[in-house]
Amino acid sequence: MRIGIAGVAGRMGRLLQEEVVAAGFVLSGGTLRPGSTKTIPAGVAQMPDAAALFAASDVVIDFTHAAEAVPHARLAAETGVPLVLGSSGLSAEQEAAVAQAARKAAVVYAANFSPGVNLVLALAERMATALPAAQYDAEIVEMHHRQKVDAPSGTAIAMGRAVAKGRGTTLEEAGMESGRDGHTGARGTGAIGFAALRGGQVVGEHTLLFASATEHIALTHRSFDRRVYATGAVRAAQWVRGRPPGLYSMMDVLGIG
Repeated sequence: MRIGIAGVAGRMGRLLQEEVVAAGFVLSGGTLRPGSTKTIPAGVAQMPDAAALFAASDVVIDFTHAAEAVPHARLAAETGVPLVLGSSGLSAEQEAAVAQAARKAAVVYAANFSPGVNLVLALAERMATALPAAQYDAEIVEMHHRQKVDAPSGTAIAMGRAVAKGRGTTLEEAGMESGRDGHTGARGTGAIGFAALRGGQVVGEHTLLFASATEHIALTHRSFDRRVYATGAVRAAQWVRGRPPGLYSMMDVLGIG
């Protein structure tokens, strides 16, 4: 299987390159982000653009930037080449465009490709079903490295969506409470709270807290090495090849969707 990597010279791109080779697959090549001053890793074929990367690959993995997600998803739709998409910070409109493209190509889109995180998301939904919003406030605290540009993180939002789904609603309907400052008034019942911390080189820490008047329950996941995301993405690439068009998640890859 030939796997292409968008943004192969980036921090995640280099890990993906190593994991593709370690898994015994062929690295068809990679692209650099527009305007990047980084150099392509030795031995990797540099593609002139994303269209060439899709043409040379059986599956493409993209962990670049939210702005590239829709163009890459549309290339997947045009070529029929599956896409594994791990870029974070997509807007609702961008996610809708990715879903539209997935009608013509198989796309695995996840906020996080760590198996552990996806198991936590499954647990979060089940816990939310059992812990009613009227009695249990849901708060999500996440911390990442100081370079991260989006907040709350995609994984934190995925946690919020899992809680909302377990309670039979959506995150938008439940309401997000984040960035509290000053006299904000009492906490809204049923709303899902978010707190984003940034500092140092933390790979990723997420805690979901259910708090009632009589007990607190915390569910925490910590990532110590970004390689876990690369390993999961390569696993997703292997799984998605040959799948019919559709929008899949890492939970589908793990068989818990």
